Amino acid sequence: MSVEVRIRKIIATPSVWAVFLGNGEKTFVIHVGPGVGMAISMAIEGVPKPRPLSHDLIANVLAGLGARVERVLINDLRGETFYARIFIREEGERGVRVVEADARPSDCLALAAQTGAPIHVARSVMDRVEDAGGALGGGGEADESEGR
Repeated sequence: MSVEVRIRKIIATPSVWAVFLGNGEKTFVIHVGPGVGMAISMAIEGVPKPRPLSHDLIANVLAGLGARVERVLINDLRGETFYARIFIREEGERGVRVVEADARPSDCLALAAQTGAPIHVARSVMDRVEDAGGALGGGGEADESEGR
């Protein structure tokens, strides 16, 4: 079982980017590297890029093959490390096929932000993460980026 969340905010720090994921129930943080953090921020803000970034390339290749990111799932938390799965849907002459693959949560979030795919979190993960909604101030309702 999983719950849908959205990127509520992304904040750059000197060494990592903090991606706040949440819904009405809870908000939590996943830290990503600077390159992926910037890619997520650019996708959320709709910033045009002069050349495709890695996540743009993946989305473009999928589209060229008649496939798309159906959803991403943050499926596990071991210690302080999150794990994720990406679900890619292909519709073609042979019918519909969904491929599930192991992926880094940061890449999943970047692709979801790039393509508009839904982000899900396993209920077991959601139950174990600490609520960081208070860190957003004002309930953290806005999707916005900070810290560039």
